[in-house]
Amino acid sequence: MRSTLLVRRAARRLGLQAALLGAGVVVLLSAAAVMVVVQGQHQAAVAELHVAAIRADDIDDPPAWTTLAIHGPPGDRRTGIDPALPAGLPDLAAMARVESGGPPELVELHIDGTDYLVETLHQQTGLTVQAVLDLTPNHTARDQLIDALLISGVLGLVLTALVGTWLGRRALGPLSTTLEIQRRFVADASHELRTPVTLLHTRAQLLRRKLRRDDPELGGPDDLDALVADSGRLADILDELLLAADPGVERAPQPIELAGLARDVVASAAAHAADRQVTLTGPALDSPPVAVAGLPVALRRAVTALVDNAVRHATGCVTVSVDAEGRNAHVDVVDDGPGIDPELAPRMFDRFATGRDGVSPGRRRYGIGLSLVNEIVTAHDGRVEVLRRDAPGAALRITLPVARRAVLRSARRAASG
Repeated sequence: MRSTLLVRRAARRLGLQAALLGAGVVVLLSAAAVMVVVQGQHQAAVAELHVAAIRADDIDDPPAWTTLAIHGPPGDRRTGIDPALPAGLPDLAAMARVESGGPPELVELHIDGTDYLVETLHQQTGLTVQAVLDLTPNHTARDQLIDALLISGVLGLVLTALVGTWLGRRALGPLSTTLEIQRRFVADASHELRTPVTLLHTRAQLLRRKLRRDDPELGGPDDLDALVADSGRLADILDELLLAADPGVERAPQPIELAGLARDVVASAAAHAADRQVTLTGPALDSPPVAVAGLPVALRRAVTALVDNAVRHATGCVTVSVDAEGRNAHVDVVDDGPGIDPELAPRMFDRFATGRDGVSPGRRRYGIGLSLVNEIVTAHDGRVEVLRRDAPGAALRITLPVARRAVLRSARRAASG
């Protein structure tokens, strides 16, 4: 099932995100641990070297990993240079500076691939001592710590990813079931309605043909033509719902002339508006074309929902206009009704949000139309907004990106198959 596959992918993404989050935490903690250990090792090495330099009275028996060079008065038997000193040491210049009254010197040297800590100081006994500490044991311990952290970190990341995926599947399991039930309901309802709507459309066509055969003078955009057109559009909407119920289907955008679409919506809604004694006006036939790219049936549903909402609230007239400004195309629907209920305004595009007139005479309102408008327009990279909410009337606007020529060419190629 596609919804199950989508949930599994979501669970894997959750596991990956948990692993990445764990990786960030592990890296930060590991870096902090390494810094603390390295700083502690350095301080311990400095203290150990200083004690060795202060207490040295000859070059024999220095502490482990430490070598000495001692300079003193001529003939003093305590002076000497440890033959195990690294190449280039002792630093006689440093010893001379310290012996002549300079402050103690502490430096770190890198010689032949090995790091050494070197301290030079002048003892109260009159000896000038240079102590050299090999840092190899410290670096070995540091490298072992880093290796241990890396191994434990990798194992922790793998475990975090597995646990995150498992928890994600458990958490998303009920959602998967809900999505599957919803998908089945939409698909089943649309499919069951598709057959009677197809029969209705066919019978409307047959009735129109029969009447025109009996009366050849019958023709033009009469009620039968509108009935056939409306039943065909209803079939298109059901097809759209069937496609929308399948999350794995990708629908290619098509070129849409927005002014023409608005005129079709106005023509379709004219009978309903007339029944409510509302004058419905759409874009003029000579208005400049405004091209967008998208799904014609979906955008028609959005504009139809706005027009239906405006006709329901209008007292005398509704105007639908289309224009382009820069890179944006606008569809404005304006009515002369009482405006928007202030209590409803903050949530008017939320699903199931209705105002005080949620139940109007003869027809219940469910608060779904405007939320569908918002969802459809958002899916087309646009937005729906309120331009005017206070009497006289309300004005709502759909804003969509104007299609560039390259987008239109691509959409036409996709539409042509």
